[in-house]
Amino acid sequence: MNDIISAKFREWTSGRRTGNNIVDIYTSIRDIPFCVVPEFFDAHKGPEGMLLLNKGFCVPKHYLLGVMFGMLGVDVRYCTYAFKWKDIQAVMPSGVKSLADDLPVTYHLACKARINGRWALVDATWDSPLALAGFPVNKNWDGESDTLLAVKHADEVIHDDMCMREDIFNQKMSSYSLPEKLALSRFSMALNKWLDDVRSGKERCIDRSGRGKE
Repeated sequence: MNDIISAKFREWTSGRRTGNNIVDIYTSIRDIPFCVVPEFFDAHKGPEGMLLLNKGFCVPKHYLLGVMFGMLGVDVRYCTYAFKWKDIQAVMPSGVKSLADDLPVTYHLACKARINGRWALVDATWDSPLALAGFPVNKNWDGESDTLLAVKHADEVIHDDMCMREDIFNQKMSSYSLPEKLALSRFSMALNKWLDDVRSGKERCIDRSGRGKE
């Protein structure tokens, strides 16, 4: 096990903020600020890089969640959801929205965890401050019910392990044309900047914090 991941696991579980290690790990990963970092798509290097930078997106967040839940003895599956950024439930500024309108279908990652005999959807994508921009943040998860899914999806593909998911995702990524890859890169940079502005209060937002689970 990676030393950085092991140390962070001990930190997040020793504090026992809620008395439930599953919830404490989930909450800690959820509140890593969302930021698209292309290098973090890698299943093995992404979680470590995210912890070092304290920034990441759905892919490294859920790979890390799967590893740490496994350390607790909780079975996890990885779930891919095809979606379009233009359909995201948030109030994007016009410049970011116009970039999103031209993007191809992309692929969101979340997890399903076997808790109390059932597979619960666990999505830790959006950090808490992003509720101010209308993102469906999952607040105060109870550790066993389904969370809200971060995206509006067209279909769901379930993978038994991260290697299976990574193989399929890489196939999908290789199908993008160069213009599509460039469009995704431009959008990611604009999205990251806007989200930083939301967190800092520079961006005027609509308070929709009630949309997430309280």
